[in-house]
Formats: sequence, C-alpha cells, structure tokens
Amino acid sequence: MKLHTALLTAGVCVSFLSQSAYAQTVLRLAENQPETNPVTVAMHRFADLVKEYTDGAVVVEVFSGAQLGQEPETIEQAQAGVVDLARVNSVVMANVSPSMGVFTLPYIFRDWDQKYTVLDGEVGKTVLDDLGDVGLVGFDYMDAGTRSFYTVKGKPVTKLEDLKGLKIRVQPAPISIRMVELLGAVPTPMNYGEVYSSLQTGVIDGAENDYVSYQTSGHYEVAPNYIEDGHLSPPALLVMNKARFDALPEDQQEAIRKAGREAALYERKIMREANEEAQAAVEKAGATVTKVDNAPFQAAVQPIYSEFPDLQPLIEKIKAVK
Repeated sequence: MKLHTALLTAGVCVSFLSQSAYAQTVLRLAENQPETNPVTVAMHRFADLVKEYTDGAVVVEVFSGAQLGQEPETIEQAQAGVVDLARVNSVVMANVSPSMGVFTLPYIFRDWDQKYTVLDGEVGKTVLDDLGDVGLVGFDYMDAGTRSFYTVKGKPVTKLEDLKGLKIRVQPAPISIRMVELLGAVPTPMNYGEVYSSLQTGVIDGAENDYVSYQTSGHYEVAPNYIEDGHLSPPALLVMNKARFDALPEDQQEAIRKAGREAALYERKIMREANEEAQAAVEKAGATVTKVDNAPFQAAVQPIYSEFPDLQPLIEKIKAVK
C-alpha cells in the first residue's frame, strides 16, 4: 500500500513537472550589439526580470552580436514573428513606423532631462502606440547615447566646412541621410557590421555614433578623429511581435511590461556611465576628441524640419515640453 501510494505520488509529480515544462514560453530576443554593450547587458537584465516576474513561465533567450541579423532584418523578423523581440534604434525603426522619426531629427532635444520628459510622456506614448499599426508592441525607451561624427586619419573635422565632400556612413534612414546632405557631406548608408572594414579600406571617410559604440566596435582604431557635435540623441527601444504579445495571458503581459520598464531605467543609467568611461578609454588609446561649436551645424540642418510635414504636430509638442 505504501509502495502504491509512493508510486502514485511520484507519477503526479512527474505529470506536474511535464505540464509545467510544456507550458513554459520561450521568447527569442535579437540584439545586434556585443555582450559588453550596455544595451545588451540591459537585455539580459530584462530576461532575468521576465523569468522572475513570471515565476519561470516565460523565458527570454538573448541572441547578441547580430547572430540573428542587423537591425533592419530583425525588425522585419519581429514583425513576421520569426523572432519574438528585437532591441533596435529608433533611427532604423522610423523606416517602419514613421512617427518614430521625430526622435531622430537633429538637435530635437534640448538636454537629457527634457529628452526623457518627452519620451516618458504623452509624445513618447503616442509614438509607441503607432507601432501597433505595423504589428509590433514597444516598451519603454532606452538610451542610445548622443551621436557625433568621427573620421579617418588625415581627415580631421574641426568645423562644419571640414565635412564637405566626406563620405560619411549613416544608418539607412531618410532623416539621417538628409541631415548629412545638409551638412555638406556625402551620406553612405550601410549596415553597422560593415563599417569597420569600410573605414579601414577607405570606402568611407567617417561615420557617426556615441562613445560606447565607437569604442566597442573598435572604430576608434581606424577613425581616430572624434568630433563632439552631438547632432543626434535618438532613443533605443525593445519591440515585440504584437500577435505573440497579445496571445500571452494578461499577467504575463504585465510582467513583461514591468520588466521592460525596469530594464530601460537600468539601461539609461549604465549607458550614461559607460559613455563617460568609453570616452576616457578611446582618448587613452590615442583617439583625438574635438569639441566643436555646433551652432553652425544646427543652422545648416534647419530645413529638415519643414521637409517632414507629417511630423510637425509632434515637433511642436516636443518644443513645448519644458
């Protein structure tokens, strides 16, 4: 009798464990940055929080270093449900959801505090809501640093005129391309993974990014002139296939949103710290950082604001945020 009871109990436990394992949801997250980048660190934090807040019912697997493709591809994959989640930059996201482009306009934010007042407020929510029209759900905004130009040896830039005619890599997005045109350079769209070799071989004369990406990509090795003009400060964000998200139980949806919020706040903090550390590191390694008067840069790009009339309502709301 005792043996029968023990076997029955064991059978129930095995059945319960099998059902639990079967019920576990595994989500794949695509990340194009390496493991050391703050956004990737934050995505692992997100995965840990999701597992914690769902009691292990949902597991997020992070595929870093562009294992699943660069951002344009992973956005398409997230829309199609090939991957469940993708961490992307708003510059590339604007190709799919145009209202996201307002955050990628040059000098759109006055400073850090105003930037996150905008992103965490009405304007940020409006832009996230628009992602539903393209089959995605967006979570809280993360920091992607403030982007500046950098150029190869022999082609330093100390003023606006020095950019004239230089071939500058930009993210494949209309606003970035137009911005570089207005600054007098030749925009050269290409995926992130191609930039190092293109700088090394002279296919391009320069690129633009924040200090962290400049360091972790090794671009400072082949383009040692960093020009701190701060033309763009576009946020990053995590997006998820909407059908996949909507199919989850409500408590799991809430857990994922909570994890997304906490991971975003964590990322903002470590990204600021990492940019300061990266600047010190590249300067120590021999890169030259030049602070420029960006007033002429701002003046040169002013026409871009009138060239995107659909964004005008959002632009005015951003300007009104103190």
